[in-house]
Amino acid sequence: MSDVLFTSHATAKGGRDGHVKSDDGIIDLNLVNPAGGSSEKGSNPEQLFAAGYSACYDGALNLMASQQKKEIDSTITADVSLLKDNEDNGFKIGVVLNVEIKGVSQEEAEQLAKAAHDFCPYSKATRGNIDVELNVTAV
Repeated sequence: MSDVLFTSHATAKGGRDGHVKSDDGIIDLNLVNPAGGSSEKGSNPEQLFAAGYSACYDGALNLMASQQKKEIDSTITADVSLLKDNEDNGFKIGVVLNVEIKGVSQEEAEQLAKAAHDFCPYSKATRGNIDVELNVTAV
């Protein structure tokens, strides 16, 4: 394993209808399966993944822009879907990263988005495992 910069910890109990908590207590959430028909309020694994991926990708995007001496303002919305996997009758996830970038042309936005996707640790972790679509808009 490479040099570890830091390690985060979270513990889940009860699966999709359970609870997840980080070791520092900042994340302390009930989990509710959106497909389960429950009226309970809570998060779900896809929502948590979307939050992490969008934050990580936005960091990578801003790093790529700064390395190219471009000043941008960006917003990333990750749409993470739970999908039926027809290969094994199980499930899989798919992601659409909606990338909005102010301060550059559409062509520059697309180039920065691709560079960020090549660099982002979440993108590297998912590459070849799940479908990730980039939906890039210069605003």
